[in-house]
Amino acid sequence: GIVGSSGAVLSYIMCRAMNRSLVNVLFGGYQAAQLGSAKKYEGTVTATDTEGVIGKLLTANSIIIVVGYGMAVAKAQFDVAKITTMLRNEGKKVRFCIHPVAGRMPGQLNVLLADAGVPYDIVEEMDDINDDFESTDLTLVIGANDTINSAALDDPDCSIAGMPVCHVWKSSQVVIMKRGMASGYAGVDNPVFFNSNTLMYFGDAGKNCGHLAEGIAAALGEG
Repeated sequence: GIVGSSGAVLSYIMCRAMNRSLVNVLFGGYQAAQLGSAKKYEGTVTATDTEGVIGKLLTANSIIIVVGYGMAVAKAQFDVAKITTMLRNEGKKVRFCIHPVAGRMPGQLNVLLADAGVPYDIVEEMDDINDDFESTDLTLVIGANDTINSAALDDPDCSIAGMPVCHVWKSSQVVIMKRGMASGYAGVDNPVFFNSNTLMYFGDAGKNCGHLAEGIAAALGEG
């Protein structure tokens, strides 16, 4: 639904009562339980550009788009909706994965996507779609970081250890749209950035989504 699960709504009401943000409660709880020093991840990051991402989107048959608060800040949802419509018109299976704490309150991103015209039935909660990443050709991450961090599963000493995350790294190809290499809200390095199947698409999410929408339209003869 528009505001996500009843559990998420209850969590939000509880946080309002405690005068704390949901993100603070979530990450604060995990940070308090931190046992040792979190791993530092190093490696080679492979960057891509608009043309490269368009090529990946047009050759993929199944696509999951993971959106985070960065999409809301960039007001990129309208271009994301255009991209989604064009890809679906080409016969591609396009769905969205929404993490329970994506955005600044439960349901924020669902509302933004709905307002931009993205159909409700292709916007799914993380728990309902997480098992589908491994059979997906391409995952496009827009403005999300901690919620796609595999360290939550692999590093018991990191501050988000045990937090449920979107298993984006299991898809054949991952494209992460991000301003730069800075860590997320929780301050944890993200090993997914360094994976061999990850491409980093650096820049402002609003501008990048605009470039993608224009480029896909041009490639399909709709520009």
